[in-house]
Amino acid sequence: GSTVQTMPDSKTPAVSKAANKDERIKAGEVLYKQNCIACHQADGSGVTGAFPPLAKSDYLDNLDQAIYAVANGLEGPITVNEEVYNSVMPKLSLSDEEIANVMTYVLNNWDNKGGEVTPSMVGPQRGH
Repeated sequence: GSTVQTMPDSKTPAVSKAANKDERIKAGEVLYKQNCIACHQADGSGVTGAFPPLAKSDYLDNLDQAIYAVANGLEGPITVNEEVYNSVMPKLSLSDEEIANVMTYVLNNWDNKGGEVTPSMVGPQRGH
């Protein structure tokens, strides 16, 4: 059966802290292209029936839930934009800063509502 796997640690150098939302979005775009694009696609549309969209995604309305999914991986059925998805998202080896950056990038693209995720918002969502 399927289960959440942890992606190997890439031994990347320490991440510099974003000084503002624009820096966070720019850093998040790089992370998205490295970690998320294969499943969620360049335009955030996902893959119907397999990987949910991040574009115009109602899943992002519950920000803690979305942060939790990125921080811990996800398995089992979820509903996004009234469609059920039942896949596995791996737990990525990303720091709180990196998760904040990629989440901020997603929130501010593809007709999502905007906003900013900070590292202090990520920590409480790890490992619940």
